[in-house]
Amino acid sequence: MFITYLGHSGFLIEFHRCYCIFDYYTGELPPLNAEKPVFVFVSHAHADHYNPEIFNLLRGQGMTDITAVLSKDIPQRRRPGDVPVYIATFHENYELPCDIFLQTLHSTDRGVAYLLKHDGFVIYHAGDLNDWSFDPASPQYEERHNRQMAGSYRHEIDLLSGWLGGASVDAAFLPLDPRLGTNYTNGLLYFLKKISVKKVYPMHYWDRPDIISQFLEEYPDTPLSAALLPPPRTTAHCADSLQVPPR
Repeated sequence: MFITYLGHSGFLIEFHRCYCIFDYYTGELPPLNAEKPVFVFVSHAHADHYNPEIFNLLRGQGMTDITAVLSKDIPQRRRPGDVPVYIATFHENYELPCDIFLQTLHSTDRGVAYLLKHDGFVIYHAGDLNDWSFDPASPQYEERHNRQMAGSYRHEIDLLSGWLGGASVDAAFLPLDPRLGTNYTNGLLYFLKKISVKKVYPMHYWDRPDIISQFLEEYPDTPLSAALLPPPRTTAHCADSLQVPPR
């Protein structure tokens, strides 16, 4: 399995039999094998998580076997009209072509988060499912909001833990958003507390990639991968190893 960071919350995963793209917003795609099917997953309609241009980029590389999995909140006018589309709602299971099994969680913002199983790998992409609790110094701070936010987030991660039944997630893509101030670690740390995960790929850090180094300094024993510095970068991900392949 190869993972390429595309920018913001966007990732490309190459499996042996197919490609999966999550939340493409910006960035260049690496050269793709046009004979492989590609699945485009979109967690919600926010412009920094869904750019319909992804379908033109794929066609530009000669890709013809394209399937879209779009959150229900994406309006009809923004859905591609010439590829198969699955509409994803929260707390549902989906069996997709290429032996992909998909489950969805309810985002604490909009749309869904995805748990994907394929070819022996377990992948989690949070979308905007996070503990969006602002610290007291923020003008957006509201104690009641923070309590409700933390409870909603933990409910979904606890549900995910139950689904996994102790199994590990091979790669988890999780927000690490500096806009939350001192609370920027809340969602990621609770995830690590409840979920066995081999590698975490930070995302949604806007123009602050230094937040990754800050997190690693504060929590040096976590499975956070610093392989995203500087983006974009491709990593080979096996069951027990993570390497940057030679170029």
